[in-house]
Amino acid sequence: MHIGNALAALLAWLQIRSRDGIFVLRMEDIDTARCRPEFARQIINDLRWLGLDWDEGPDVGGPYGPYVQSERLKLYEDALNRLQAEGRLYSCYCSRHDILAAAAAPHGLASEGPVYPGTCRSLSSEEAHWRSMTKSPSLRFAVSSGEISFTDGVAGHRVSSAAAGGDFIVRRADGIFSYQLAVVVDDALMGITDVLRGADLLDSTPRQLMLFEALGWKPPRYAHVPLLMGPDGRRLAKRHGGITLAELRDAGVTPQTINGWLAWAAGLLPEPEQVSPQELLPLFELNRISCKDIIVTSDMLGLLHPSLKQ
Repeated sequence: MHIGNALAALLAWLQIRSRDGIFVLRMEDIDTARCRPEFARQIINDLRWLGLDWDEGPDVGGPYGPYVQSERLKLYEDALNRLQAEGRLYSCYCSRHDILAAAAAPHGLASEGPVYPGTCRSLSSEEAHWRSMTKSPSLRFAVSSGEISFTDGVAGHRVSSAAAGGDFIVRRADGIFSYQLAVVVDDALMGITDVLRGADLLDSTPRQLMLFEALGWKPPRYAHVPLLMGPDGRRLAKRHGGITLAELRDAGVTPQTINGWLAWAAGLLPEPEQVSPQELLPLFELNRISCKDIIVTSDMLGLLHPSLKQ
């Protein structure tokens, strides 16, 4: 697990534990080409090593299982059928290149490329028939006009045009359900009331709100926390040094050091110190977290481990 993901996990844990809530761990692995069982096991091991626990999840069970998306496909199919029966979806025969990113949690909708222009939205039944002879279609959600507004726990009040991101995929041509549909179904059926995640998913929220509305479900409250960015303005990554929890652990860095560094970077501590997640609970307030991304310098990384200071 990358320390950027660890930051979001720690803050999500603090948010729920500070309210005496139920913390849920869910494995989002519907993109089976990119997700492997050993990755899920490593995530669980990393989170436990960091000092985090959960009340429901793939390894502990719970009343709303299974907690692994690849085991919940029938639920996504049911939701898809409801949307289709209500005329909210249409078949899209555009190239696979346009739709590959649909199953992965997008790092901002800009990562998907240009807004889909609605090419297949008005196809006649005859045109659709002829195209189906040579290509299996994906399914897109037909976005309505109007505005989508919500209040984010960190980013504040947000308003956007519903059509700004274009009609979006809910099932790829190869049958894989999209991230957007799967998380909406899971959040609704698991009774999730609060979602805290990275700011790269902030612009996905309007799409999810549209799906919640179309399916007649109440959405959770959202909070999108800042990302860890390198001095070059890009997301902190391998090119900036060994900054996965496994690499830090192998270098002798303690979980208390990482917790304190992450809390300091997020604005919960005035300086890095050795702390457990439990010791951070009295300090947690969403309004203390900046809505601006965190630029991680070489000196900051050096406070995690001297070898990271370049």
